[in-house]
Amino acid sequence: MPVKRQQRAAGPVSAEDELLLLQGHALAEEEAAKRKMEMLSRFLKDKLAQEQRSAALNLHKLHSQWRAVLREAKAQELHQDVAILSQTFARVMDSKDGVIESLVTDLEEAEAQHKRALSGHLQNVDRLLQLQRCRLRCMEEGCSAQLEDLQEEFEAERRSILEQHQRELRYLQDVAVAVEQNHAREEHEATLNFQSTRDEIKNKSLQEKQYTRLQLSGKLEGLWEQFQHAMQCYAEATEHRKLSFEALKVKDEKSSQEIEVQEKKLQKLQDAVLAAKARLAAHLHECEEQNQRMREQKEAALGQLQQLKSEMSRAQAKAHRSLAELTAQSGAALKALGKIVGKAERVLRLAELCRRMESEEEKVLPFYPSSLAEGEQDDAQRVLREAPTEPLAQTVQDYVGLERFWQRFNKVKLEELAVGQQRAALTHSNRRLRALLRRYLDGLTVNPDVMSKPNALLDVSNKSCTPRNCPQRSRDAPQPRSPPEQQGAAGPSVGLGAECQSQEVP
Repeated sequence: MPVKRQQRAAGPVSAEDELLLLQGHALAEEEAAKRKMEMLSRFLKDKLAQEQRSAALNLHKLHSQWRAVLREAKAQELHQDVAILSQTFARVMDSKDGVIESLVTDLEEAEAQHKRALSGHLQNVDRLLQLQRCRLRCMEEGCSAQLEDLQEEFEAERRSILEQHQRELRYLQDVAVAVEQNHAREEHEATLNFQSTRDEIKNKSLQEKQYTRLQLSGKLEGLWEQFQHAMQCYAEATEHRKLSFEALKVKDEKSSQEIEVQEKKLQKLQDAVLAAKARLAAHLHECEEQNQRMREQKEAALGQLQQLKSEMSRAQAKAHRSLAELTAQSGAALKALGKIVGKAERVLRLAELCRRMESEEEKVLPFYPSSLAEGEQDDAQRVLREAPTEPLAQTVQDYVGLERFWQRFNKVKLEELAVGQQRAALTHSNRRLRALLRRYLDGLTVNPDVMSKPNALLDVSNKSCTPRNCPQRSRDAPQPRSPPEQQGAAGPSVGLGAECQSQEVP
């Protein structure tokens, strides 16, 4: 009985000891895991700091080496350019030297030819001068001989001409004296003949005049006597008829006066009757017309009154509508003017800002020169001077004054597009360089982001990482279960070959 009790008591004690032992092992494992995690975190922090320092150092080295490489490449390019330019310059100089040598040779040959030609020309000139001198001497001798002959002939001819002149002069003097004598004699004879003929004609004309006067005076006296006798006979024959004519004439005048008076009276009476009838008819017609006109005026006044009333009502309605429209339009105009003023102020502010940002070149030359040729500019000016026919062309013609503004606007737009393209190119290049730098830094540094992504330097797998000096457990020893948090923390570990030894988890 006591042995059985001892065995029964020993059973529970061993179970408690085992439980305590398991708890101790679990606590030891937890402490070991904590120490391992702390050690791993310190190691990773140190490694991260070291990697950051290494990355900065490597980046600096990379920049310095890249600058050196760029300098070497640029130096090589410059050396190549210099070599090419030197070769080109040498070739050009050789060609120029060859041309100069050929020109010098040609010049020497030309000078030699010129000297030979000059010497030959001078010899020919000397021979020509000698021939000319001989010819001049011969011509002078011949000329002097001819001159002497001509002088002798001239003197002989002069003497003969003078002698003949003297003879002719004496002859002409004799002829002149004879002509004067003949002329005086003929003039005296002609004067005597003229005077005798004039006296004869004068006497004859006086005789004829006296005879004609006597004949005409006799005829005139006979005609005057006949005229007086005829006039006396006519007066005696018409005396009785003249008296009766005078009496009848007086009587006719009296009768005509009486007839005229009676006709005037009758005409006055007829005129008075007609005037009275006309006045009566006119009064009747005027009364009828006046009555008709009054009736028409009354009807017209009534119609006009109705029309005026309707027009007044329409005018009032129209005025009310016009006032409302004017109010709305004035409000809209004020708003539009406010917008325009705001836009103008904004434009002025932008212009001031743009003016501040302008370069010195833009301030001096605000408008870019035209890219058209002179002929194209002349054609454009001719087209602008022509009268527009299409509505769009007329509209464009109205805004010709904004040509300078559109030039500056287009210039700014072109610069904006160029800057945008350059910015896009720089952004693309910067993005590409950032990606390359990020890839390079990701390959050099260790951080949570890098650990969560695939990396060539890191190996993440379901392996445990324990220090080499950690005691190995037997496979038969029972292992306590760790909490989910500890399992998750100690699950996948980072394999570091220099510090930990990886073992497969059963």
